[in-house]
Parts: sequence; C-alpha cells; structure tokens
Amino acid sequence: MENGDQQRFQRIGITINENDIENGALKVLQEIRPEWQPSRIKFKLLTDGITNKLVGCRPEDAPEEDTVLVRIYGNKTDLIIDRKAETRNILFLSKQGLAPNLYATFENGLAYRYQPGCTLNTETVRKPFIYSLVAKKMAKLHKAKVDGIENPKPFIWKKSRDFLNLVPEEFSSQKNQTRYTELALPSQSELNDEIIQLQKSLEHVDSPIVFCHNDLLLGNVIYTESDNDVTFIDYEYAAFNYQPFDIANHFAEFVGIDLDAADYKTKFPSKQFQTNWIKIYLEEYLGFPPSEEEIENLYVNVTKFVLVSHMLWGLWGLIQAEHSNIDFDYMKFAKVRLTEYFARKEEFLSLKPSL
Repeated sequence: MENGDQQRFQRIGITINENDIENGALKVLQEIRPEWQPSRIKFKLLTDGITNKLVGCRPEDAPEEDTVLVRIYGNKTDLIIDRKAETRNILFLSKQGLAPNLYATFENGLAYRYQPGCTLNTETVRKPFIYSLVAKKMAKLHKAKVDGIENPKPFIWKKSRDFLNLVPEEFSSQKNQTRYTELALPSQSELNDEIIQLQKSLEHVDSPIVFCHNDLLLGNVIYTESDNDVTFIDYEYAAFNYQPFDIANHFAEFVGIDLDAADYKTKFPSKQFQTNWIKIYLEEYLGFPPSEEEIENLYVNVTKFVLVSHMLWGLWGLIQAEHSNIDFDYMKFAKVRLTEYFARKEEFLSLKPSL
C-alpha cells in the first residue's frame, strides 16, 4: 500500500474551474501530495464519464499505482447528488475494501486512489470469469452493514420524484426544447403517472432492502487482471434500495453508452445469462447454493426493476440536457431509455415465476 493511503482524509476549500483543470488539480495535490514537485507532475484527462470530469495525476517516472485521480463534478450535479452522503459512503466502503481510498474533497470534487486495470465494456462484461467477479462483489456490497441504520427505506421512489421535479417544464435552450418536441418525449405529467404506477406495482415486492451502488454502469467497474478482481467506483448514488434494482440496473447497462449502438434487443442479457449471473450472486449473498426457485424469483424481480432503471435514468438524461456542459447527447439518451421503458412495461410488469 502506498504511503499516501495511510494519510488522513482532508477537506480542501478550493473550487476547480472545469476549463482549467490542471492548475486546479495542482492546488489539490499541493495539499495531499506536498512532496510532489509541481514541474514533474503529468496530467491525463480521462473521458469515460458522462457526468463528471476526471484527471489522473502522477509524477513523471512514478509507477502507475501512485496515480491520484481528481474528479470535478459536472455543472449543477449537486441538484441531483447528495455530495455529503457520497463522501460518507466512500469513507465507509473503503474501510471495508469495497471502494478506493478517498484522499480529499474540495468544493466541487474529490481526490481518490487510482485503481489499476480496465473499465468494462460491452464485450468484457459478458466474459464468465469477469461477470462472476462482478456478481460476487455486488453480493458483498449488499451484505455491508451500516452502523446505526435499522429498517432502512429504499431510496428509489424519493430519488425518482426528486429527479422528476428537476425536469424542466420548458428547456432554457430553444434548441433543446425543439429537440425535446421532435423526439416526442413524454411530458412531466405523463412521467409522473408512470412513477405512480411503478411504485404501486413494486413498492411491496418481496425483497431485502440492502446497501446498493445504484449506478453500476460499465465504466464504474474496473477489472484488475493481476489481482483477478473487480473494483466498483463512483458511489455518487449509493444508498439503501431494493436488492433487485442494483442487479437490474447493471444488466440495463450492458448496452453501453454509445447511443448509436444502444440496441437492447441484441445487447440486453438473455434469461440464461441472467440466471447464471444471479446464481453466482445468490451463492455469495446467502452463503450457500440457492434453489432454482430462489434464482427464478430474483430473476422475475430483477426484470421488473429494469423498468425502474429506465425511468430513473431517462429522467436524469432530461435534467442533464438542461444543465450539463459535457459534450454528450443527453436528450437522445433519455429517448433511448424511456422508449425501452414503454416498450417493455406491460411485458415486464406481468412477468411471473415459471417454477
């Protein structure tokens, strides 16, 4: 373990200008890595994220594992993310070996330990030796106990309503408003009706309420071949939730974020794949091999919560279209997710166990 991992977590009172990331990151590094000579520090902008901006920092000739990651929050993301809760979650999970060590927070971001490896993509996420690691890691996360929390409530219904309230009735940009109309996206009222129906259908589902990641897209899973392990990152939305939501949300991300290739018919995992994945997950979660009935019941609930994932991130896309400065087609993203929601709603909500 690098010496820096032993340091105390720091809060730094600076704001990084997203148009001058390197100089801002340098100010953070002066606090958490004062021994690094500024003239020798190399910066690498990492561009996988569609919410935040991320830069890797390390001295030239230093080993890769010495890298510090500095993440700058996206514009107005404090409207949809509880940053204090995020910090608390990362500190809690890092102590349990479930999240990278957090070095510091600053006014609009945080700095944390770099995890060597590769983020998953639409091909690697299907490899048996990788998806088994993901399933087991998620089960370990779901078994994490949070001190002082008894009878937790799922965050998803409040979060969905919070998101809905942030969707503009009319976009401030005429270009966005025109696009919203052209794409025939549903109104705020229509989306509200759908959330009411989802909650009525699923809020009393027979499911444990567990501590979830809630945003396990492919870029938030790092596979480290040398350790034969995976690491989950970016716990911005981590909270207690229905167990099947976290699994469903991960499966919904198998299509990736390339909107031109987002084909749920061909890239969404088959029932056979899902039940294989769920069997591995349940064996780790329960501590013994699950029955066929337990696998089937969880599969049915996961399928239903795929709808909740589509709704949540469809709303998110509409909010980001209004506020984000990142070059990504959030309006199209919302269209893709909400189209899939409406196409599958009746089929998925009516699904019953076959055993």
